[in-house]
Amino acid sequence: MSKKSRDKAWRKLDNSAKIFPLSTSSKYSTVFRYSAILKEDVDKDILEKAVEKALVRYKAFKVRMKKGFFWNYLEENNKKVLINEEIYYPCKQIDPEYNNDYLFSVTYFEKKINIDIFHSLTDGNGGLIFFREIVYNYLELCHKELVDKEERRARKVEYDTEDSYLENFDKKAKKNKGNKRAYILKGKELKFNQVSVNHLLINGDDLKKLCVKYDVSTTQYLSSVLIWSIYNANVLKYSKKNKKPIKLCIPVNLKKYYKSKTMSNFFSFISVDAEMKTCISFEDIIEFVRDEFKRKLTEEELAKTVADTVKIGSNIFISSIPLFLKRIIIRSIYTEIQKYLSITYSNIGKVGIIGKYQDYIDYFVVLLAPERIEKIKCSSCTYLDKIAFTFTSVLNDNNIEKFFYKYLIDQNVKIVVESNQVLDSIESGE
Repeated sequence: MSKKSRDKAWRKLDNSAKIFPLSTSSKYSTVFRYSAILKEDVDKDILEKAVEKALVRYKAFKVRMKKGFFWNYLEENNKKVLINEEIYYPCKQIDPEYNNDYLFSVTYFEKKINIDIFHSLTDGNGGLIFFREIVYNYLELCHKELVDKEERRARKVEYDTEDSYLENFDKKAKKNKGNKRAYILKGKELKFNQVSVNHLLINGDDLKKLCVKYDVSTTQYLSSVLIWSIYNANVLKYSKKNKKPIKLCIPVNLKKYYKSKTMSNFFSFISVDAEMKTCISFEDIIEFVRDEFKRKLTEEELAKTVADTVKIGSNIFISSIPLFLKRIIIRSIYTEIQKYLSITYSNIGKVGIIGKYQDYIDYFVVLLAPERIEKIKCSSCTYLDKIAFTFTSVLNDNNIEKFFYKYLIDQNVKIVVESNQVLDSIESGE
């Protein structure tokens, strides 16, 4: 490390963040996006000031990534943040030159504010905290009557940048057992860099009735509909005799289970592995999903996933390999790991916004980057009475999305569809 670099504040990447720069590529960006759809057009100059103000409060985001001999690390970045109008597909790999080396990119289009975040910087929880601060700042700069010292104090979040994986690592935790490879979604793909996006704005009250009926959470119900949709729209179309399970990856915010205020990554996941024999009926699937969540969302099971993350990042053999060789090894490992997942669904939960600010916001959405093996990824968040469920896909058909939409409509759930129109509307049927 040079003397110039040492003179700047720097920090290590957490155990999860270490892996992302080594596994990422133009086809696997490990970028996620939040968008806020306002009720008025966005002013670029004001948005720039809002981001700068947010960086003053959340200095954990005021960094750039540098290469060490063995690992990448984060260094203070004092360059100007660049704000651009949205012209690219969402969640693309972040080009350091596009935003002066920042690991996030803020864009806008008409009434929409976006932030794309590289996963090495933070997880979904940390990203939402930072993005929400940008939105608050923007609305206050536009509407002076919103500025309230008491409300500013109320929304202040205490945080640190510790590696909570290491802090909560249990050496006695047993290793997760190996399992079967997953059913991989099939179909012709879109042109390079194209991404099909469909936002299903679901009526929260309608969906809540179905969750009560089946005694499940929102995540469990929508996970069940997703598995049922994959089976009916993809498996039966491409491989009726397929014996590989549909494996649904559900990210878990570990800050809800451990005492952590870190703004660094601290998440894990559970895998819901639906064997084809489970997919006889929707009722069978939802019962299976409910039981899997109950069995896997326990302190003992989550401790295993934390241990797995720490063991990869702290492996003596991997740690001692120079960075340029480590990238080759990690990429091959992650290519293999992805073959054990069919699809990811991340539910961020409620986006809490203080009262007066709500009048200026229509809804929020969250998007995950699809990639070569996981060709579709799903995400959702809730704002007031709207649940925004999003499909991001590189497949050249949207049969799964159509089945998902039609199934919920048949259950008397009101849905408004927003799409980037790469493919025909999911409301049009086959």
